Amino acid sequence: MPRKSRWGTKLILLFVLLSLPILYAYQSLQQFANTPIVIQQQSVMLTVENGDGLNKVLPKLRAIGVSTGYDWQWKVLAVQMDMASKIHVGDYEINSTISPAQLLEKFAIGDTARVKFTVIEGWNFKQLMTQLHLQTELKDDLSGKSSDEIMIMLGKPGVHPEGRFLPDTYIVPRTGLQSQILQMAADAMDKALAETWQMREQNLPLQSAEQLLILASIVEKETGQAFERPQIAGVFIRRLQLNMRLQTDPTVIYGMGEKYQGNIRKKDLQSDTAYNTYTRSGLPPTPIAMPGQAALTASAHPATGDELYFVAKGNGEHFFSATYKEHQLAVKQFQLNKK
Repeated sequence: MPRKSRWGTKLILLFVLLSLPILYAYQSLQQFANTPIVIQQQSVMLTVENGDGLNKVLPKLRAIGVSTGYDWQWKVLAVQMDMASKIHVGDYEINSTISPAQLLEKFAIGDTARVKFTVIEGWNFKQLMTQLHLQTELKDDLSGKSSDEIMIMLGKPGVHPEGRFLPDTYIVPRTGLQSQILQMAADAMDKALAETWQMREQNLPLQSAEQLLILASIVEKETGQAFERPQIAGVFIRRLQLNMRLQTDPTVIYGMGEKYQGNIRKKDLQSDTAYNTYTRSGLPPTPIAMPGQAALTASAHPATGDELYFVAKGNGEHFFSATYKEHQLAVKQFQLNKK
């Protein structure tokens, strides 16, 4: 074999030998990058603070039980992914199914842990605040504040808080504030109410979006059956048109406040309050609960008909009547006979 050929072969072998460690390191790094991490628990939390770079985050990962890889592998991978300096502040939930590459991407896009909070249809403001205070993961910036002060915080000075928060599920960062939930729900209600009022049926005996909100809150409390909401709204709309008193128990209950212990007595119906629709005509002065979008829509688009009365059937539904005589018979059938 010619000398020149032998040197060529040796150079190729040398290149191969020198390339093997690099190839091994590359394959090792790729395996590290895409293999789920090893942690002592199924899920752990990591807090990244202001000024934390990868050099500070790595010791925190070790401290919470992440034993995967060498530090140099994390650093090289971060450089390779162009994420070494792209770590966002926040609380991160880390589970055993995530890989180092996915975790670094999580840091880079700021995919922090979040808190979900659901406002339930029919809650009143007191119930909303009680449940919100139980969200201890969020910073409490509401305790000690009156409802007036809270509404000022939300940019709504002088607005009564009842009914002003749209039932829905809201998501905020785990490091967020309790007031963020309220702000999101209040803004959502403003939008939903404005849009529903704009698209309402014409010739309704409602003078403002505020009155629509009040009526919707009553409809929300009167029935949990979606198909009944337009019927219930229709009864109340016709009563308002005829200047009949609404005579709805949920408004009486709201007006009783802490006095209500699960039962309405005859004297409660006769005791006048601003919310007693048995003693006063028209709508009460404020909403009595948080109406959902379905109740808003039903109140803006009530069912047509001639019914002016309804009574609970005992199965969650109501029986509707056009005359007081029919209503008395229905009360006897569904209420009195069961006592």
